[in-house]
Amino acid sequence: MRALLTLPLRRELARALPDRPFSVRFWDGSTLTASGACSASFVVRSPRAIAHVLRSPGRLGLGRAYVEGSLDAEELDGAFAVVDGWESPPLGRGQRLRLFAAAALASAGAPVARRPALELVLRGERHTRGRDAQAVRYHYDAGNEFFALFLDESMTYSCALFSRGADTLEEAQQAKHALVASKLGLASGQRVLDVGCGWGAFALYAAREHDVEVLGVTLSREQAELARARVEQAGLAGRVEIRLADYRDLREEQFDAIASIGMVEHVGERRIDEYARRLGSLLRPGGRLLNHGIAALRADDDATGDAFTNRYVFPDGEPLYLSRIQLAIERAGLVSEHVEGFAADYATTIGHWIERLDAHLDDARRLAGPERTRVWRLYLRGVRVGFETGHTAVYQVLARRPS
Repeated sequence: MRALLTLPLRRELARALPDRPFSVRFWDGSTLTASGACSASFVVRSPRAIAHVLRSPGRLGLGRAYVEGSLDAEELDGAFAVVDGWESPPLGRGQRLRLFAAAALASAGAPVARRPALELVLRGERHTRGRDAQAVRYHYDAGNEFFALFLDESMTYSCALFSRGADTLEEAQQAKHALVASKLGLASGQRVLDVGCGWGAFALYAAREHDVEVLGVTLSREQAELARARVEQAGLAGRVEIRLADYRDLREEQFDAIASIGMVEHVGERRIDEYARRLGSLLRPGGRLLNHGIAALRADDDATGDAFTNRYVFPDGEPLYLSRIQLAIERAGLVSEHVEGFAADYATTIGHWIERLDAHLDDARRLAGPERTRVWRLYLRGVRVGFETGHTAVYQVLARRPS
């Protein structure tokens, strides 16, 4: 008797999607089978999932249902590939009305589908100091112990370098730090700025291996707290300072080298010239800047990202084109000297993060909650696919302030 409620929905879905590479199992035990080879199996655990999709058709509605737990998949990688790559056929007005009516009938009497508490909707002008601080803290203040579940021992949250012979994630992150230090030409006694220093991995490496003084800045309170503790533990308090600050707050100080690793994605199109000018003004004549960041590759992609990513993962994140980054650097009076891409390395890095997170799911749910754990499992797979399919890349741009 319970399966009768979903019968019209299954019938209309079969008509609307005759060539579907997936199956769907509903909360009443009934199933809509794949029309051919099955690439993924979705599980609709509650009528709330239908209500989410009706309220916000597309990825946001699907994402809300998945985050809440009313929608799941038997195998997440296959399900993500279907959502990301499969295109449903165009539906006529009558077909859409019949489908909506059947979905409404199937979800009749279900509790109201509310937005998950984890969803963030920022207000006000993008990339102001206040809004940037909110966005960064939402992403990075998920908990230091949570990030430690899938990052390497150095707590480096950026692309590792496997293409130079590293076998483990730890070796690959060490190789990346060594490459950045080499490009910057670090030498004993220099003063270095680490913009977006995270948990202090590169700052610690630079001070320890190259005898430099480092100022690391971050907007994340949790990152700053742990980074300072790690500096003390390493006995480098006299050479490494971790400051809770916005890059726009840095004035008058001068540095021999500046590393910006995985931070430029937070800057945005409207602030990228200001970012380059400010960093350029902090360099001594002859000093070097290394900008390491994710870049968009396709002209038809919206740099501000999709609604799901903006609300659940990376608020206000804007991967810009490599050409736009270089233009800002050159407008700031700096000279570009070298550009290098590492998209394949980042795909491999994220593969390691996925394996590590999946191996500690119980701990992740305990530390960050089930909703955030589901978000991150989905997000990491999405980012990896972006690097594998050529939607995004990651570049290091080395520039110099003329003498």
